[in-house]
Amino acid sequence: MILQKLTLTNYRNYDKCTLQFNPNVNILIGENAQGKTNLLESIYTLALAKSHRTSNDKELIQFGEEYGKIEGELSYRHGSMPISLIITKKGKKAKVNHLEQSRLTQYIGHLNVVLFAPEDLNIVKGSPQIRRRFIDMELGQMSAVYLNHLSNYQRLLKQKNHYLKMLQIGRMKDRTMLEVFNDQFSEAAANVTLKRAHFISELEKIAEVIHQGITSDKESLMVHYEPNIKLAETHHNVADLKNAFCELLNESMDKEIERGSARFGPHRDDISFHVNDMNVQIYGSQGQQRTTALSIKLAEIELINQVVGEYPILLLDDVLSELDDKRQTHLLSTIQEKVQTFVTTTSVDGIEHEIMKDAKVFNVSKGNIIE
Repeated sequence: MILQKLTLTNYRNYDKCTLQFNPNVNILIGENAQGKTNLLESIYTLALAKSHRTSNDKELIQFGEEYGKIEGELSYRHGSMPISLIITKKGKKAKVNHLEQSRLTQYIGHLNVVLFAPEDLNIVKGSPQIRRRFIDMELGQMSAVYLNHLSNYQRLLKQKNHYLKMLQIGRMKDRTMLEVFNDQFSEAAANVTLKRAHFISELEKIAEVIHQGITSDKESLMVHYEPNIKLAETHHNVADLKNAFCELLNESMDKEIERGSARFGPHRDDISFHVNDMNVQIYGSQGQQRTTALSIKLAEIELINQVVGEYPILLLDDVLSELDDKRQTHLLSTIQEKVQTFVTTTSVDGIEHEIMKDAKVFNVSKGNIIE
């Protein structure tokens, strides 16, 4: 999978620009706050129809303009295709091969990306919310079915929480309606939970091998999915898990009403990482945490290739400077001639690898790009 051309219109600090890319490595060089990360963000947003930096789409539109537009020309093993995303203050419009998509879930997955930025170290040491977002972003790219299950779950969670709040303050009295919510909520939760469990299991298999390679077989990595619904450990199909979870929810009705929000469900899931049987989030050194994050990111690349049959595009946002020589070399050697890569940096000094010799360099300054 290659992004051949990118056109930005009224996006962040870019008025209008069109860029042709190298199928291997593209380096964006410039001082801070010039637009390097904006360019990387535009590729991520083109892929996932949302930014990794803000939840407010209006921030993506250049100040004073009514809309922002991202267009990409993609090439695959078996052909090429244009995709585009228009962002307005009222919503988004996505097109694949010039055809407007009625739902964003139909659009996501045509362009696969893996982003690695300094803040991605928080996948290991940050909050559970960061790790849940990591699952949703990566699994969502590979599975439109998962995106639909997740969207359905989030809708039902919002409805259930609203009804629980009404019961808590006495504005609603009918518990029968809550039982109806619990039945629907349980099925949606079971679908999300089992999809996540399978994803983490497959990711662990790949990450374990990669981690051993980076550490010269000195460390073994295990990735544990920790579902909030512990019943998932003994119920492995949707129907069984749904029934068991619904029973639990109905038994816990008083506690949920007292709390005014849902106590159980995938919205409270987590992942843990263990290196040599030690929880690296709690006891690992910064080096071990960085190696774990790198192993997970490289595993994502391989897993996407296994599932969709194409390597994703890799976005490295000022991350090479955060890695020591050994990890940097392992990263660049792994992706060499396999993965189209975009690198942002203030300088190429200190990046010693043959992959950089054939890279295409773009100089970024105040929203202007010089090749």
